[in-house]
Amino acid sequence: MLRKWFTAILAASAAAVLVFSACKKESPTVSNPPQPTWVSYTTLNSGVATDVIFPTGIDASGNKWFGTWDGGVSKFYDTSWTTYNTSNSGLVSNRVIAMAIDAFGNKWFGTYGGGVSKFDNANWTTYNTLNSGLVNNYVWAIAIDASGNKWFGTEGGVSKFDNTNWTTYNTSNSGLTDYHVLAIAIDASGNKWFGTLYGVSKFDNTNWTSYFTSNSGLVSNYVKSITIDAYGNKWFGTYGGVSKFDSTGWTSYNTSNSHLADNHVTAIAIDALGSKWFGTWGGVSKFYYGIWITYNTSNSGLAGNEVHSIAVDASGNKWFGTNGGVSKLRE
Repeated sequence: MLRKWFTAILAASAAAVLVFSACKKESPTVSNPPQPTWVSYTTLNSGVATDVIFPTGIDASGNKWFGTWDGGVSKFYDTSWTTYNTSNSGLVSNRVIAMAIDAFGNKWFGTYGGGVSKFDNANWTTYNTLNSGLVNNYVWAIAIDASGNKWFGTEGGVSKFDNTNWTTYNTSNSGLTDYHVLAIAIDASGNKWFGTLYGVSKFDNTNWTSYFTSNSGLVSNYVKSITIDAYGNKWFGTYGGVSKFDSTGWTSYNTSNSHLADNHVTAIAIDALGSKWFGTWGGVSKFYYGIWITYNTSNSGLAGNEVHSIAVDASGNKWFGTNGGVSKLRE
């Protein structure tokens, strides 16, 4: 009797094993994530005007626009390059250090010593200290607000242009902390944020508030770049690292407390996933939920380690303007 009972138990167990084996699914195979792909464009392999790139912009049609040092502006689409300079167009100077594109597709180019040139894809118009209310011809930053007003950061303060009238803000007639204005960003509430050689000034169209290393958590007073994320946090690229301001508190990242490539942060961009990209004098650093990745000329296809500008296209590709040409990264 005991033997029959034991034999029945074994048979039932075997059946259970067979059923379990038949129902078990294979574990899914996890493929390796795609590796970053780099393509660089230089004067040796493309139609870019020079290898020293300052601003980078992308218009609604997907054209890439690169402001260069001594070469004018180069436009790139698909495989075609077009360059605009003082010899073949109405561009006022070949040293282009700032750029913005308005809601109508007009391109606004800030130059080093020549003022501002506007290009509507057919005609050129130049604004300088001789023919307009622009306060200074060295234009380091351009931003456009929701009303279409243009804000120009210069070496003589900030000039606002409403397409008819000019208004200038400087250290004498406003709360602007310094007349060298290197960066401008506009938040969702319409506040203007100006990065200068001596701190940050916020303007709410009535009142001014300034932030320095002495009265805030700003890591350095030399502020070269500003970007605002989807949550309204302000990110300041300085010559002492990066400072984040959430309207109540400050957090700073530098080479001492993070894996930021270099403390000279000249450009900031944020992609669709919320990753922060910092252009520095030592390459590009990506920051995503506490993880840092740095790309430079030694470990990637980045064309130059001095990264002056960053733009993200509709496909998520990152475009870097460097001292060695243009680099495109597809992750």
